Amino acid sequence: MARSFTFLRLALLAATFSGIGLPPTPTLAQDGGNAKTALRIGFLLETYDVNRWARDEEFFVKKAESLGAEVIKAVADGDQDRQNKQAESFLVRGVNVLVVVPKNLESASRIVKQAHEAKVPVLAYDRLIRNCDVDLYVTFDNEKVGYLQAKGILEKVPEGNYILLGGAATDNNAKLLREGQKRAIAEHQTATGKTITVLTDPFLDNWDREEARRKVSNMITKFRAQGKQIHAIVASNDSTAGGAIAALKAENLAGQVAVSGQDAELSACQRIVEGTQTLTIYKPVRDLAETAAEVAVRLAKGEKPDDIIKALNHTANLLDNGTTQVPSIFLTPVFVTADNMAQTVIKDQWHPLEDVYRNLPKDKWPKTE
Repeated sequence: MARSFTFLRLALLAATFSGIGLPPTPTLAQDGGNAKTALRIGFLLETYDVNRWARDEEFFVKKAESLGAEVIKAVADGDQDRQNKQAESFLVRGVNVLVVVPKNLESASRIVKQAHEAKVPVLAYDRLIRNCDVDLYVTFDNEKVGYLQAKGILEKVPEGNYILLGGAATDNNAKLLREGQKRAIAEHQTATGKTITVLTDPFLDNWDREEARRKVSNMITKFRAQGKQIHAIVASNDSTAGGAIAALKAENLAGQVAVSGQDAELSACQRIVEGTQTLTIYKPVRDLAETAAEVAVRLAKGEKPDDIIKALNHTANLLDNGTTQVPSIFLTPVFVTADNMAQTVIKDQWHPLEDVYRNLPKDKWPKTE
């Protein structure tokens, strides 16, 4: 009786979490007259605050369903404790695999531990989970993203004073981006003999536009008082780039300081063609989501990570998460400036041409066939 009561209590508790609104029992499919339970994937998102995540979810669910799986999903609204509880509720509901975009790369390890106790594999989606034996990781090559961000800015500003504006300190991707940024700067200085002075290189509490705006505003005031001009800001995503550019705009400096970004958000693409943001790194989210959905379905069926990577024709990479070498799939990011906007973001239908160029006169729009 005690075990039955505990199970019932957990099941009732699971229903209280926001973002979990699907029926508590698996959908049954008919196959040759015999009822069978569909594969169930638990998809745990950290937030919708960055525009891309809703699109990740849309592409992931569509692909998973086309492969015969059911997806139940929850959004933690930036709260890792909440996400851990959502994962627990999914396990109670009998998912076959968990796909996790963690808030906190360390404390999300609890999800992996609980899942493995229930013999459920875990796929880390675009953010690595540290200090646990997570089964597989699908992402873009984040060190390469950081490398491309800095390299693109270095081509515009080959010498001068830089700010490296990191993302959330709790996100392992932010640290990988920083490694790539520093590698590009070091290579540039060695190859050219030119000097790049990093005035400051803070990480943020979150990938937050307003926090980035406040920090950059304070930096402008501080370095101006010291007689130092800021020539470039290597911002780690488009949200933080937007905050940095808002601070620059308040000082009539927008367009005079080179700024990088990441994610090819619509507002960033508009800033690029208008001249206030230098570049973004476009990560074709459809590729990421569809690859992750295929991996999740195969994990749910009991396939081994190395076999999955080989079957999907990807190169096997191993990434140290502090406990183990995690089998990883790295997808390729794309460098985007005003010069190749039409051939990348618009050609892929990530954003419509009329939305990207809406603030420019039509004679400035690229010609399309």
